Formats: sequence, C-alpha cells, structure tokens
Amino acid sequence: MFSFFKSKKNPADPVETVDTPDAGPEESRPDESISFASKLKQSLARTRQNFGKQLSGLFSGGKIDEALYEELETILLTSDIGVNATHQLLEDLRKQVKRDALTDAVQLKQVLQELLIAMLEPLAQPLDTTAQKPFVIMITGVNGVGKTTSIGKLAKYFQAQGKSVLLAAGDTFRAAAREQLIAWGERNNVTVIAPDSDPDKKSDPAAVIFDAVNSAKARGIDIVLADTAGRLTTQLHLMEEIKKVKRVIAKAMPDAPHEVLLVLDANTGQNAITQVKAFDEALHVTGLVLTKLDGTAKGGVVAAIAGQYPQNPPALRFIGIGEGLDDLKPFDARAFVEAMFD
Repeated sequence: MFSFFKSKKNPADPVETVDTPDAGPEESRPDESISFASKLKQSLARTRQNFGKQLSGLFSGGKIDEALYEELETILLTSDIGVNATHQLLEDLRKQVKRDALTDAVQLKQVLQELLIAMLEPLAQPLDTTAQKPFVIMITGVNGVGKTTSIGKLAKYFQAQGKSVLLAAGDTFRAAAREQLIAWGERNNVTVIAPDSDPDKKSDPAAVIFDAVNSAKARGIDIVLADTAGRLTTQLHLMEEIKKVKRVIAKAMPDAPHEVLLVLDANTGQNAITQVKAFDEALHVTGLVLTKLDGTAKGGVVAAIAGQYPQNPPALRFIGIGEGLDDLKPFDARAFVEAMFD
C-alpha cells in the first residue's frame, strides 16, 4: 500500500522518476558571511518600510501629546499589529512616559522597541525534540501557506543538528503533493513514506502517517515530519478528518504527535489569527511556523498573535526569511523587533 523512498539506493533497485523542484533560489547556498540579523533585516525590508519609516518620522522630535498617540495608534493598526496588541502597547507606553517623565517624542522610539520585544519574547520558545524518539511533528495549515516546502527546510534544520529524519507524505489530496515531498526527501537525503502513485487508489492520510511512525520506531529515527493536506477552516468535514489523523497517530505511538505545527503565511495578515484559533480548537496547536516574511509588509502580525494571547501565547517556533534551504530559522524576538525598526 505504501512506498519507501530511500535516500541511498542500490543501482539494481527500480528507479522512480520524480520531477525535483526547479534549481533556482531554493538551491542557492546562503552567504555564510551574512549574519542572521542582517538576513532578517533584509527579509523584513517591506515591513520596515511600512512600519519603521513611519515611526522614524513620528519620533523625529516634538512634544508627546494626544495627537502623537493617535497617530501612533494609526501606524500600529495599519502595520498589522492588531487591535489588542496596539491597545496594550499604547497603554504601556503611556505608563512609561508618565513614570519616566518623558517629554520629547525622540525618546519614544527606544521605549516602544523594548515594549514590543517584551510582548514578543513569550512567543520565542525553541522546539525541544529530545523528550521522545521518534519525535513526531504533525504539520498542518490552510492551502498554499508553504507546508511542504517548510517540511523540506525543517528536515535540513534537524539534520544540521545531527538528527535523523523521516518524512510522511500525508497529503493524499493535492495533486503532486506526494512527488513534491519525495523530491524534498531526495534533496535532503531523507527517506519518505508515501502512498502508492496509482491515481485510482485513494490513500488514507492517517494510514500513511501511522505507517511512517511505525517505520521510524523500527529504524531508530529521531524525527518524523508528517505532511497533511491543506484545508480551509470553514471546511468542517476536513477539519474533522484532520482530527482523525491526530487520533490515529496516537495509536501508533502514545502521546504522539509530540508537536502540532501550524504553518501560517505572513501575507494573510490578521487572518492568521482566525487560522490559529480554528486549528487550535481542532488540534491543540503547540507551535507556529510563519512563512514568507521576505515577501510581505505584514510582519507586524507577529505582535497581533502575541496580543491575542496575552496570558498563554502559542510558541512561534520558526520564521521563514527567504527562499534558501537554510532560511527557516528559530524565532528571536529581539532580533525580529530590531529588524522592524528603520
């Protein structure tokens, strides 16, 4: 029923022809001389132009008055910071201005920056995969957010930590999803458990991932990355289906999946909040991956997520800051905020 695509093949083995992703930006090797902070600043160029430059103009000088607060509120809201986060930042800013007797708008830039860092730091929770072996990570999200590409980059990230990885092609709905994941497996030299390629045979995604977890247990694999089909939060039957996938994974290994990663496209802005709520209700999301930050001016959505969950925010495990294979990085609150400011 399922096919094993091994990273190293015997010449005598039958060869399956797979169209690998085009050699292009994804294949390019990052310039090692470019620091993470510099790369992040490049990635957030559009966000910084929308957000940082407006703040630089507002904080160039002058008195701190209600007109300034009103203009700042507009800048925050139009930068996808979100209503809750905006109100919290303004409230905290007012308190600090009063406490420190600040009078000049120039003084506010650093204050606001530190308040934003404090707001985002609870999201910066690195993913610890050492508690279980295999550590099973279920990847989910709406259509087109970059789940499969993120899996390929995650595989590279974990391999760089010396971990062995196995991929499960649990997206049995989208055309070519199986081939795309196999191609990522070949690129990363990683085994992929995938359904049969016969289009007349509809495979159960839960069964594919169940088989992958058992295979990983037998092989002593460290990390299982399980792909799932994209689904809209309004497609209730598909949300029920993914709940089933999670239940079946637990049958293969108690307490699995150990991490449920929700992939979000930064371009969606405030709609990301709706996605987090819906998938969390269905699956109890444990971590987030925010992709495509390099192609949007809506990087402020990170603060919107934090503002929506002031008491127990979700862990923002990784952010996508480019098209390269190494451009999925753990979230660093201070580096992120500093890159937002002009």
